[in-house]
Amino acid sequence: MMKLWFKSGRPWIWLTAAAVSSSLIMVMALLLLVSVRGVRHFWPHQVTQFTYQESGEQPGIIIGEEVETSITPAAMAKSTGFKMDDNEDTLVQYLIKTGNRDVTGTDFRWIQARNVRMQSNPADIIVVERREWGNFYGQLVEVKESGKTIATGEQALSVLKTRIDEALAVFKEIARIEKKEIGAVNYGLERLRLKEKKLKLENLWNSNSEKKIAAEKADYEAEYKQFQEQLSALYQKIRRDSLVAKTESGSTLEIPLSKVVRVYQPNAMNLLDKIGYFGIKIGEFLSDDPREANTEGGIFPAIFGTVLMVIIMSIIVTPFGVIAAVYLREYAKQGFTTRLIRVAVNNLAGVPSIVYGVFGLGFFVYILGGNIDRLFFPEAAPAPVFGTPGLLWASITLALLTLPVVIVSTEEGLARIPSSIREGSLALGATKLETLWLTVLPMASPAMMTGLILAVARAAGEVAPLMLVGVVKLAPTLPLDSNFPYLHLDRKFMHLGFHIYDVGFQSPNVEAARPLVYATALLLVLVIIGLNLTAIIIRNNLREKYRALEG
Repeated sequence: MMKLWFKSGRPWIWLTAAAVSSSLIMVMALLLLVSVRGVRHFWPHQVTQFTYQESGEQPGIIIGEEVETSITPAAMAKSTGFKMDDNEDTLVQYLIKTGNRDVTGTDFRWIQARNVRMQSNPADIIVVERREWGNFYGQLVEVKESGKTIATGEQALSVLKTRIDEALAVFKEIARIEKKEIGAVNYGLERLRLKEKKLKLENLWNSNSEKKIAAEKADYEAEYKQFQEQLSALYQKIRRDSLVAKTESGSTLEIPLSKVVRVYQPNAMNLLDKIGYFGIKIGEFLSDDPREANTEGGIFPAIFGTVLMVIIMSIIVTPFGVIAAVYLREYAKQGFTTRLIRVAVNNLAGVPSIVYGVFGLGFFVYILGGNIDRLFFPEAAPAPVFGTPGLLWASITLALLTLPVVIVSTEEGLARIPSSIREGSLALGATKLETLWLTVLPMASPAMMTGLILAVARAAGEVAPLMLVGVVKLAPTLPLDSNFPYLHLDRKFMHLGFHIYDVGFQSPNVEAARPLVYATALLLVLVIIGLNLTAIIIRNNLREKYRALEG
């Protein structure tokens, strides 16, 4: 009976179903873990005040957010050096985010639950999000303007929030002038310097060109001086105000509002306040630049760099992949050579991505980019223009990596089109090119689009080759801006996948970076899922459109 059951093939059906179910469960569990850990990072947490007393010491106050709880069996705790009483079965420890790194030297601390004498959640505790040194936890004492106290007590918080809003508006204006206006001036001066050097190399430097460039430099310097005066006034205004807060030890700390992002009281928030704060933090995460070694702030440059690179990669890989597939299916003689090419294409899909990165660095960057610099940008020497990793070489490398996917997908789509379609078109007087362009390729477009967006999904998650051909930890400027030629293919850029690697494994503050790793990973997963869902929708729509022709 059992032998017949195995011969029927049902055990393998059940085994396949179990494997698929297990895979789905593991994937959903992973997504749930990443979602919970990533999303909770933006929710305002309660700040607890602990009265803490270790053996032989005076009781002290610890203020911070409870991040994690660790429960260790007594035997294991003793083996690691903890002193345990006979009546203690476990050692319970709390990881507290205490902030105040500029005061204590660290912003995380483990405490033992058995040494906690009392804990509470005072409503007057403030959290100060800063541009440097992480969060500050304490009680607000007063608000100062130019060193003079202007608010204390209950009025201090409302005055502080008004002054912070003013400081943020000034900070945004400073950032705009420094990045956009002064950045454009510096970019123009650099172009003039290269133009002058080029004229000298070509022996075209004369008094007329010298006067012309000198006049342009004078204009830029006048603009720069004007912007510097504006910045000086703005910096003077933003440095005017400060807040004074009391730390857990009772000492006071004065914090300039130029270093403050926001101040809030999480223990005094109701549900609507927390939801509003959550929405603001999500918006900042998606639209702001990173700060504090990428452990704070947003990831907009990484999102922008990833999307721009994928778009350029798609523009490069689509025509080459489709042309190669059309040649192999429609024009090449189906013999040994064609089969060998197909085997090579299929094998290329299995080559480790880091190999593509090494090839891109060696061929595209050093050989191709170096020759481009020598031929077209000699005035920039010894600084490379295209002879260094950048957006263009990263896009081409990933186009080469994903090319087999597009070729195979397109060729399979062409193979599914009945030969009667081609013969009917030719019989009606159409040429082979017209048949291919007006009939065959539109009908194969579902497979082409599926291959393209699968390639995009893979490219969005690749990290290894990008580490060699253009991606960086922090890019000071975006590859796309208002300076001619607007799209700067030679610039380095940020990428979501590399951002996860950098924050997760290269961060100097692991505990602070961990929530951001989950949040960025969740965003990357959502991008890839969205791309795959888009592929399915486009494929199904195109398939329905051309189903009548296939029939």
